[in-house]
Amino acid sequence: MRLLTPTHWQEYQLIDTGNFEKLERFGKYVVARPEPQAVWDKSLSENEWQKMAHATFARAKNTEKNSEKGEWKLKYGVKEPWWIEYAYKSVKLKMKLGFTSFKHVGIFPEQAENWNFIIDFLEKKPLEKPQVLNLFAYTGGASLAAKAMGAEVTHVDSVKQVLTWSRENMEASNLSNIRWICEDALKFVRREVKRGKKYNGIILDPPAYGRGAEGEKWVLEDNINEMLKLCRELLAEKNSFLILNLYSMGFSALIAETLMQSIFKDTFFSYEIGELYLQDLHEKKLPLGVFWRGVR
Repeated sequence: MRLLTPTHWQEYQLIDTGNFEKLERFGKYVVARPEPQAVWDKSLSENEWQKMAHATFARAKNTEKNSEKGEWKLKYGVKEPWWIEYAYKSVKLKMKLGFTSFKHVGIFPEQAENWNFIIDFLEKKPLEKPQVLNLFAYTGGASLAAKAMGAEVTHVDSVKQVLTWSRENMEASNLSNIRWICEDALKFVRREVKRGKKYNGIILDPPAYGRGAEGEKWVLEDNINEMLKLCRELLAEKNSFLILNLYSMGFSALIAETLMQSIFKDTFFSYEIGELYLQDLHEKKLPLGVFWRGVR
């Protein structure tokens, strides 16, 4: 099992973690927000956190400890949106950040390891027009990485505002012609299978729980098996890759490996499995999800 973390992203830094919180720098701003897996003590004092943080997220009253809903408290002069850049090899991406009511800022920095994987794959296996499908695609980091390498990208998310955000990231990165789909991911994949569509790359980053564009219910443990079986039908038999991320405290790397082996058996030339993590400046490692990546 591999443990992977971005090591070269100059505009992002995990400063400290502990007491169910994390302190991070995104470009020009430092933010403090909840992190349910940071069960250890902070290395810096509360006073140091308060001095450093430009924005602090407070959970709404009468919510559970793991709830993500709340509001941000901003220091005077803090403005949004702001922008952050990411570079790897010849690829340079620019992404918009902002403060949402669910503690997110528009980017999951640990996913940069998967962006690098996509770039490396498309660089080594040049195809005239590789087809890449990004499901539960959020603000589109993986979509941008694939598009920057010449892929034809289909970006699927059920939230219109997120698609608008993704489009802004595409334009700021000097890219164009990503195919935007506002729909429930499972419904879209079922239809693509009926059409006989094939993709050279599929990226899945499903939430533990969510709603589709028309209120369709997504529950990870109930739906992931069907979703992956459908993706098996969509994935090209050669010159293709699949990335699965599972950010759910109930899903281990062993569950992910067993699930993938039961569906895909020995159809991948190679695969790897492990955890994505971020390390703070005090050498504490924060786990941020299980990944599985395979290549045909």
